[in-house]
Amino acid sequence: MKKLGFGLMRLPLLDPNNDAAVDVEEVKRMVDRFMAQGFTYFDTAIMYNGGVSQRVAKAALVDRYPREAFTLATKLHSAYFNSPEERDKVFNEQLEQTGAGYFDYYLIHGIEAGNYPKYEQYDCFNWLMEKKRQGLVRHAGFSFHDTPELLDKILTKYPELEFVQLQINYLDWESEWIQSRKVYEMAVKHGKPVVVMEPVKGGTLAKLPAEAERLLKAADPAMSAASWAIRYAASLDNVMMVLSGMSNVAQMEDNLGYMKDFKPLTPDEMAMMEKVAGIINAKIAIPCTGCSYCTEGCPQQIPIPRYFSLYNEDMREDLKEKGWTVNFTYYDNLSGKFGKASDCVACGQCEGVCPQHLPIIERLKDVAAHYERH
Repeated sequence: MKKLGFGLMRLPLLDPNNDAAVDVEEVKRMVDRFMAQGFTYFDTAIMYNGGVSQRVAKAALVDRYPREAFTLATKLHSAYFNSPEERDKVFNEQLEQTGAGYFDYYLIHGIEAGNYPKYEQYDCFNWLMEKKRQGLVRHAGFSFHDTPELLDKILTKYPELEFVQLQINYLDWESEWIQSRKVYEMAVKHGKPVVVMEPVKGGTLAKLPAEAERLLKAADPAMSAASWAIRYAASLDNVMMVLSGMSNVAQMEDNLGYMKDFKPLTPDEMAMMEKVAGIINAKIAIPCTGCSYCTEGCPQQIPIPRYFSLYNEDMREDLKEKGWTVNFTYYDNLSGKFGKASDCVACGQCEGVCPQHLPIIERLKDVAAHYERH
């Protein structure tokens, strides 16, 4: 397979305020373009795009192409079952929603210290291998958001698992929270191929500080910022697939342009990306990827990732001189439809599901202090 996968997570929308309002016709065009260029890997999950991603996969892909023509991955998330019966029900509903008949890749979803005991309690790893023996799953693995020590424990206990999906990008490579390098090296130690998620860190690495942008443009004026991020991840040994959550045709065309005939980064280019990471890390306020796991259960309906995105943009501005940006207007518009940052009741559900382990409650206070001061 070519190394670029289509992550069905940030799909084009008919209503920008409703993640479930997917523009299915646009997705069909994107799928057709993707397939026409020889790319076949598609990644979905229960909660993506307001819970409709798997159905969109059926409408845009499964119903329109021979089953052997594409590769489909989906996942079992701990939030959706509390018994073996519910676990089985989730899987059967996924087969129904996608119409796929079987899954080429199936993952235990988002393992971290908080939910790992639940996956063990309901014997999910052995259950997954049984699904493989039944022919309902071709390749069994898991996605992971925790320490290299926990990853080592799981891969040692379940050596039959075939691959690991990890958050890897040049910004998180040496992060003390994400530990991209350390978990990658642990997967390599166990001989497991790696699927990369968040190579552009939810769009963070597509829009860079001016100093970082100049550095990349000097190296190659034709390459986009996002292209450097995806090529960085794809250049690592043992990486079999890099997922990109493409939201429009333009993003897809950009990705296809450099991934169709992929060329790994040179050692000098890899070193340049370390410099870029240093520039960005000095500017970024909240390292949110915009996955939106935090929003579904928010009792105040606070659009947390959107507020964080606005805040990050403003923190890259020289507010001492500007004092105001258009993001104040965007914040007012959003808070008229959803909860304000200051409406947070500190229930903690968001922090419990955040793959980045962000102190969301405290950061919402920062957002409120910034945008609600007037």
